[in-house]
Amino acid sequence: MHGLLELRAAVQPDRTAISTDDGRSLTFAQWHDASTAVAVALVRRGIRPGDRVGLLFGLRDWPDFAVHYCAVTRAGATAVPISDRQPAEAVAFVLGHCEAAGLVAGPAAQVPTGPWWTASPAELVAETGVSAAVAAELERLPAVGPDAPAQVLYTSGTTGRPKGVLATHGNVVHGTRPHARHRPLTHSEEFLHCFAVGTNAGQTMLLNALDAHPAALVATRFTPGRFARLIEQRAVGSVFLVPAMAAELLNARVQERFDLSSVRLLGSTAAALPPTVATALTEAFPRAAVVNYYTSTEAAPAQTAMVYDPQRPTALGLAARGSVMVAGPDGRPLPAGETGDVHLRSPGAQRAYYRDAEAGAGVFRAGWVRMGDVGFLDADGYLHLVDRESDVIKSGAYKVSTLQVEAAALEHPAVAEVAVVGLPHPVLGMSVGAAVVAAPGAEFDPAELRSFLAGRLAAHEIPGRITILEALPRNEGGKPLKRAVRELLAAPA
Repeated sequence: MHGLLELRAAVQPDRTAISTDDGRSLTFAQWHDASTAVAVALVRRGIRPGDRVGLLFGLRDWPDFAVHYCAVTRAGATAVPISDRQPAEAVAFVLGHCEAAGLVAGPAAQVPTGPWWTASPAELVAETGVSAAVAAELERLPAVGPDAPAQVLYTSGTTGRPKGVLATHGNVVHGTRPHARHRPLTHSEEFLHCFAVGTNAGQTMLLNALDAHPAALVATRFTPGRFARLIEQRAVGSVFLVPAMAAELLNARVQERFDLSSVRLLGSTAAALPPTVATALTEAFPRAAVVNYYTSTEAAPAQTAMVYDPQRPTALGLAARGSVMVAGPDGRPLPAGETGDVHLRSPGAQRAYYRDAEAGAGVFRAGWVRMGDVGFLDADGYLHLVDRESDVIKSGAYKVSTLQVEAAALEHPAVAEVAVVGLPHPVLGMSVGAAVVAAPGAEFDPAELRSFLAGRLAAHEIPGRITILEALPRNEGGKPLKRAVRELLAAPA
């Protein structure tokens, strides 16, 4: 990773690499020089190749996070990015699980105590000493090869304890073209995102900052108006978001208040875009290609990608990197149209669970990554998701796709967001429940929604219990926390 930075700093030292909406910025030369100096400070603190170093930062700290990520890898160690929105207990679990040697924390972080040392960016900078002294110690920094561990990212833990996903340098940088004349996203001078440190989407943005043509512009807080105003003010060409952000932009009707015509690429990740949301995005961003990306922390850099096609509204695309397969219980590929387990295969080195071989055995299989999703490939090879395996509702003799019910509910004009879950039922085993966020200014009636769905869904798919929420509970990556939704719906009325 730091090798990408060295190359970029050599050819474009004064070019802005990362900026934030509150005025901070970082050139490639500044990024390179600062990370190299901090790497020396880390080695002085006793960090050795393979040691894990936690990086606890928030959205406002993206420049500092970028510096310290490359400093950790330059020192031969393994970066463990963590969002400062995580409670101290969760941070302590991550640091304890990976046996971190140290923790670098931003100013707003809740810092847990433990056997690791803790330092702020300012403290590490103070330890670097004068530039001549740093230069004299550079030869002590270890060489790092493609098989060396670069990072451990912890999954969101939506279905249990977070799992650490270990990626090597070769895995993380696979597909980059540092010597190419034309870099990715050449239609943009800035790409905009609001992804937290510690998420797979956030790490993709860090890689984009190192390898793509445009500079990274980080929105330090997401509100529809602020986000759209940034697009207009900076003439942003590429925008990356999650479906929840897309829904908020559309519900706020930002296209009526801001000029969004500069956007040529609008990429959505973390979850499948519902067809109604994707269609509305193409109308709100009329000059943009709306692209759905499908991957996971475990499977990256393998992914499928597709420009939204109203003729294939539920398709997630073809394999853009690596391979895609839908398999039966025996792990063998299924014919087109048959539903089974979705797998992706990385084109480079595969990732693995860190210190959890038992869990890894059920996910990483002969080069393939079992995604935990149920889906099928159509006759042309396009991937379609049916549901998250753990979210499929087994109601009596039927299996209900929560994604299908959610897509149908989102067609109702009074529904802004929805999360569908299975609820315990004394006869059927499970029944269908839904948490709904009403569209701004809309009068929402659960009975009217059931009538609306009766013309689109089978009787066993219509939610028996519907609760109205002001907002859906979500994890750091923007995915609805269905475990929390289920608890809300299962509580007494």
